[in-house]
Amino acid sequence: MIISSLRTAAFRNLSDAVVETAAKNIFLVGENGQGKTNFLEALYFCSYASSFRRARDSDIAQNEKKDFSASITTAKPASGQPVEKSTLGDVLVKFEKSKKSVFIDGKKKEDRKELLSVVPCVVFCHEDMEFVAGSPERCRWFFDQALSLYDLVYLDDLRGYRRVLKSRNSVLRDNRQGHNGSLEPLLDALDQQAALYGVRLMEKRETAAQLFSGVFSQLFEQVANITGMAVLYNPSWKACCVDEAIALLRKRRTADLAAGISLSGPHRDRYVFTLDGRDFAGNASTGQRRLLALLLRVAQARRYRETTGGNPILLLDDVLLEMDGEKRRRFLAALPDYNQAFYTFLPEEPFQHYRTGDTLVYYVKQGRIESEKQ
Repeated sequence: MIISSLRTAAFRNLSDAVVETAAKNIFLVGENGQGKTNFLEALYFCSYASSFRRARDSDIAQNEKKDFSASITTAKPASGQPVEKSTLGDVLVKFEKSKKSVFIDGKKKEDRKELLSVVPCVVFCHEDMEFVAGSPERCRWFFDQALSLYDLVYLDDLRGYRRVLKSRNSVLRDNRQGHNGSLEPLLDALDQQAALYGVRLMEKRETAAQLFSGVFSQLFEQVANITGMAVLYNPSWKACCVDEAIALLRKRRTADLAAGISLSGPHRDRYVFTLDGRDFAGNASTGQRRLLALLLRVAQARRYRETTGGNPILLLDDVLLEMDGEKRRRFLAALPDYNQAFYTFLPEEPFQHYRTGDTLVYYVKQGRIESEKQ
């Protein structure tokens, strides 16, 4: 599927309007702060019902307004491109009276995960640097999203684990505050649930890391001419089955009770980027980290295609700006097949060199999206 149009209302600084986007490539050209990234954010919102900038919903509404919405219509790709399996079309995500609602083809959906089957998006943005140079939590978030994009069972298990973890931490805090009562039976039950969900997550994370490592190593060599890159998964639990995970939780319970929080589990897992077996991210330059983050997104899109047979929509926010000409060429060549891609450019960038016969160019100024023909 492709996005044939985007409609926004009170979304960031964007003018309330419908923008036609029925093309393989859409270029958004403008100075910084004019609304290019906001446009991509609105598209992303229709895929995940959240912001890739980690913004609160209440911060997205325009000026002093409290409500906003973003909606898209979809269409089959142009002739010669793969046709996605999804038969769903229109998506509306609105934030009204401090409550978010999701509609697909006019029907309200209680679970926003259903959006992923309509317009799966992969975004390339500056915030992706956090996957490499930020906290372990941000790196886990990336791999969790990559897995959830094509495996909704993984997403359900992740949600289940988080619910159990929240309950377990609440019990541990109550004990620390002196409300202990009879905690052992309750913790036994929660440990069993945490182990069940946790082992499922660990198995899929291990497989995903191995697959990402193979793809990622090839990509880094192709674009940066550096060999020996790898992605390693370092689980918090050294357990291979549910019983072993339960035993670990029991062994560590005294420490958890003293701390008032769960000190181990999938929420403490780490991913490590290595070069010839040594830590790479900690020693890499800013440019290398930036490239590493971009290639993680390429690997995510490729993995989605390999698993589902479909193409995600690509949202690329100023990704070519800091690359020299040769790296730009290699990066663009490394992109997976796609039905549609949205790019942002500064006016001085040579964006005309990248356009094809199926490209729409829009100029963005103070939130207005204007065609180059206007």
